Amino acid sequence: MSDEMDNGGGENRKKIAFVMRRAPHGSIYSYEGLETALIVAAYEQDLSLIFTGDGVFALIAAQDTSALGVKGFIKTYRALDGYDVNKIYVDRESMERRGLKPEDFIIPVEIKEAAQIAAIIEEQHATIPY
Repeated sequence: MSDEMDNGGGENRKKIAFVMRRAPHGSIYSYEGLETALIVAAYEQDLSLIFTGDGVFALIAAQDTSALGVKGFIKTYRALDGYDVNKIYVDRESMERRGLKPEDFIIPVEIKEAAQIAAIIEEQHATIPY
């Protein structure tokens, strides 16, 4: 393992934000972002997931992808808790513009204003957009 990532939670632990900006279906971005976050979480890094724009749709609990002919992956978000990923933020304006409420989401989230999200991103060692 490189010096950049240790899984002991020591001084090399990095703060990494995944910014989920795209709708969950129609491209691979949302799914790949989630899968990558789970892989990085296995190395016990300090992860934050930020959902903004159409990315907020990825968290809707009641998704039916059968008409799209694709397998849904919404239940995979529940695995985040098993990897101690609990910094999950949703942009308030993005959520409200799309007529969503926190109770629509499959996992618990923290609702943040744009300025708060910008501050979270500023604190990170790396920010990975999806």
